[in-house]
Amino acid sequence: MGAFLAGLLGHTYLRYGLASLVALAGDVGLFMAGLHLGMAPAAAAAFGYMAGILMHWLISSRLVFAQGVAASGADRVRQKALFVGSALIGLALTTGIVALGAMLGVMPLLAKALAVAVSFQATYMLRKAIVFV
Repeated sequence: MGAFLAGLLGHTYLRYGLASLVALAGDVGLFMAGLHLGMAPAAAAAFGYMAGILMHWLISSRLVFAQGVAASGADRVRQKALFVGSALIGLALTTGIVALGAMLGVMPLLAKALAVAVSFQATYMLRKAIVFV
């Protein structure tokens, strides 16, 4: 079982998925808290997503793409900026999908679930191809 798990964790996409689940737990928790506090669905989605950005950087740079992390200095600053840029694309997708869902009368959590799927794929592709190369 240990060798099987180690083999699975050897795959970047799976590690990225696990990192995303951790960040998503924080994101959705804050999203739900924002809704409970009376925030508009799109604003609550943006608030949760922004907190998830920080969580995801910490996990991705240490456990998912550790071999691609730039050394300190200008290269690392550039990499962090690219990471945040990819996250902002995910944020725009998330906020837009949740806002559209709200306009169409879709339950906020269902719209958020769709947004998560779209944002996950987009940010993974950007980070693998551009941020951590």
